[in-house]
Amino acid sequence: MNKTVQTRQKSYSRRAFLTFLGTLAFFYPVLQFAGFKIPKKPTYVNINKPVTTSGFLVTTDFILFDRDNKHWALSRKCTHLGCKLNYHEDRDILECPCHQSRFNVETGEVMKGPAKKSLTFLPVEKREDDPLYVVTT
Repeated sequence: MNKTVQTRQKSYSRRAFLTFLGTLAFFYPVLQFAGFKIPKKPTYVNINKPVTTSGFLVTTDFILFDRDNKHWALSRKCTHLGCKLNYHEDRDILECPCHQSRFNVETGEVMKGPAKKSLTFLPVEKREDDPLYVVTT
């Protein structure tokens, strides 16, 4: 009789666990559909080199611009399929090598599709000492 009581306790805790997993499996897609997202922590990128005389600095994840006493950074990830954007200095545009979407350098807006969404602006803090720029991604 004592073994029967132990077996029932184990199956009850197992049942509770499986019920919890089933509930979680049900609500996860519902929360995703509703747009619930856990906000990610910001990452600070320190830039120790000065921007070129042309007023830009290309990194792997973003392009930093410093022109006319304004400084900003734009993501290099294309909003169409996520390809890395190239900066064409002569035309002053960002262009996707995959499908030739073009973006305005100052506003991040789409100039030519197939991309529909504008690029992500990244906050930039300019300093007098090292690091010269701090970009929040």
